[in-house]
Amino acid sequence: MTPTFLTRPLLAAACALALTACTQSQAPVSFIAEGNPEKLSDWHLMAVAGGKLQLNKDVVPYDLNTPLFTDYAHKLRTVWMPKGQAAVYHADSTFDFPVGSIISKTFYYPKGADGKTVLATSDNGGDKLDLASVRLIETRLLVRRASGWIALPYVWNAGQTEAVLSRTGDQIPLEVVHEDKRSARLTYVVPNVNQCASCHVADVKSRQFQPIGPKARHLNRDYTYDGVSVNQLDHLARVGYLTGMPANGAGAAPRNANWRDGTQSVEARARAYLDINCAHCHNDKGAANTTALHLQMGAPADLHLGLCKPPVAAGAGTGGRSHDIAPGRPDDSIMLYRLDSAEPGIMMPELGRGSVHKEGVALIRAWIAAMKQGCDGRT
Repeated sequence: MTPTFLTRPLLAAACALALTACTQSQAPVSFIAEGNPEKLSDWHLMAVAGGKLQLNKDVVPYDLNTPLFTDYAHKLRTVWMPKGQAAVYHADSTFDFPVGSIISKTFYYPKGADGKTVLATSDNGGDKLDLASVRLIETRLLVRRASGWIALPYVWNAGQTEAVLSRTGDQIPLEVVHEDKRSARLTYVVPNVNQCASCHVADVKSRQFQPIGPKARHLNRDYTYDGVSVNQLDHLARVGYLTGMPANGAGAAPRNANWRDGTQSVEARARAYLDINCAHCHNDKGAANTTALHLQMGAPADLHLGLCKPPVAAGAGTGGRSHDIAPGRPDDSIMLYRLDSAEPGIMMPELGRGSVHKEGVALIRAWIAAMKQGCDGRT
């Protein structure tokens, strides 16, 4: 007869295997074509099991070269599509996603050893989120129905077991600790569905609603899938989620800089930062098109980028400054003034943050400071 001290480890291993099997056998993802499900779990995209947030089968995680700043929140991004369906690649614009596509973005914060929420600029934790070390805040869904995209924000409960629909938004008070050990209070704002639309409407004339992140230049980077690092664009094509890629694969696709990568130029990093944080409104078709300030990647470095450009109806947002960007003089630049403010009516972006992104501001400051001073007759 096998001694008891040998059977217990075997039993524990069997239980662990059984638990893993259970967490990997969620009900299939459910595309809900009508209505607004009250619980995130109704979609079966992910589930909390074994103290971890587990993604369902065929729910593919991804990340961006330079992410949008949201009060230092980390984000787990995923995409799911119906079997046999794929998004269509575009070199410069958002991919065309088929009806039935579901894009999710789960916002969370790391937790310190004392359990307090930590504001950190380090890399995201990937798609293996251990709830002992992170606090889930909200999960936003973009759902591609026959009538177009809709946005649904779900707020996670205190027990971290379920997220509930909050179409009118929410405010979540947080006691936070900065990386330098400073303590602070932060009210995290969950946007309502109308505020979601204000950022995601790509064309104010057609009112066309689109995702922001899934563009080639944002996705053209590596991600570690099951322990293997591969290019995300190539991976999406390989699993059948992307069609129409260049013949040479991701090597022929555009790529934005990583704003934190000091080996890349300040200009490339700053332009990538403005592209993801500002350009969804500041382009020739977006909600801020009347400002004539175009901040998307590839826009020429001239008056439209803000160089020596007088403001258009900015009011108090100018801070008494005369140009959006005063080359070589960051403290005289409206852009830096607004990025460095958390005051409503002054701060930019207007939504998605209640705090100042100090590291992002430092990057834009360095970029403007490195420019040749003066306007060379452009005023």
